Amino acid sequence: MISVIIKAMYDFNLPKKLIAQKPAEPRDHARLLVYRLQDTSISNHYFYELNNFLPADTTVVVNNSRVENCRWLFDGAQTEIFVLQKLDPFTVRALVRPGKKFKLGSSVHLTTWLRAEVTDVDKDGIRTLQLSVPHDDKRLIEYEHVPLPPYIHQDDQLENDYQTVYAVPTGSKAAPTAGLHFTPELLSKIKKYHDFAEVTLHVGLGTFAKLTDENMAEGRLHSEQYFIDTSTAEVLNAASHITAVGTTTIRTLESARTLNDMFRAGQFDTDIFIKPGYRFLATDALITNFHLPSTSLLMMIAAFIADKQGLGEKAAADELMRIYKHAVDESYRFYSFGDAMIIV
Repeated sequence: MISVIIKAMYDFNLPKKLIAQKPAEPRDHARLLVYRLQDTSISNHYFYELNNFLPADTTVVVNNSRVENCRWLFDGAQTEIFVLQKLDPFTVRALVRPGKKFKLGSSVHLTTWLRAEVTDVDKDGIRTLQLSVPHDDKRLIEYEHVPLPPYIHQDDQLENDYQTVYAVPTGSKAAPTAGLHFTPELLSKIKKYHDFAEVTLHVGLGTFAKLTDENMAEGRLHSEQYFIDTSTAEVLNAASHITAVGTTTIRTLESARTLNDMFRAGQFDTDIFIKPGYRFLATDALITNFHLPSTSLLMMIAAFIADKQGLGEKAAADELMRIYKHAVDESYRFYSFGDAMIIV
């Protein structure tokens, strides 16, 4: 089992009422906690004030991945196929519900025209399904939904809210949520004073996963795919200071710099596990939402504080929990549709 000490270091009590079920309206009216690395001060603001806290010379970097409509719901949402991977026009790997309905070798009738045959079940319960029609059949559109996180009630009216305003390439299973607070107007203001760059990392379901003994032993996490184009690589290599918007952007930037001595264009895979003791190579400031307890995302934020302030893991985790206690005490809203913080 994961060390009781490690779990305790990254655990906190969160009243259920602080788990946001809807975004702020408008988006940039989410609250913004500002944590200053230089003096460890905390102050309360709003996201539309972000420009006031960005260093003058910083380049703002976002993840522009778009969330797929990969949650397929049938029978009034009683049957679900969560598509993880499309292997060929007729074959997908997916999580399913209820599992007993999708036994190996079974043929599941989903509609009058759609049938899914279970050809494999792996050790994690992921099914390989052979569909009776191609997965791009237009009739499937009415059954396809953006997958809201498990702690948010599925509501199709929120599907647009669960995409960033700059989302373009489709491929994520979850939104890069720190970017949900930006509006076109706020982006325009930021671009007047700062360089701006877009990378792409397609977010996998592992972003919600609890830490495991295997993660800790191997020092690796779930694998995700990221892309950097030529013009973006040039902007990043010229940057004197970088503010990463979200943990997925950090993962992209740090993976790219760990792989090479400079940013290079291309398509890559990463299973990097950023935890205290890691030395940040590319990220100077970060914007992030408030994360679930005992997750790799919390360890990443603690690692950033540890690196920038020269702290050990325990001290960095304590400092992060102090920040989170302030957020709870001040009734900040948590998780995907919640409020944000900037560490600068």
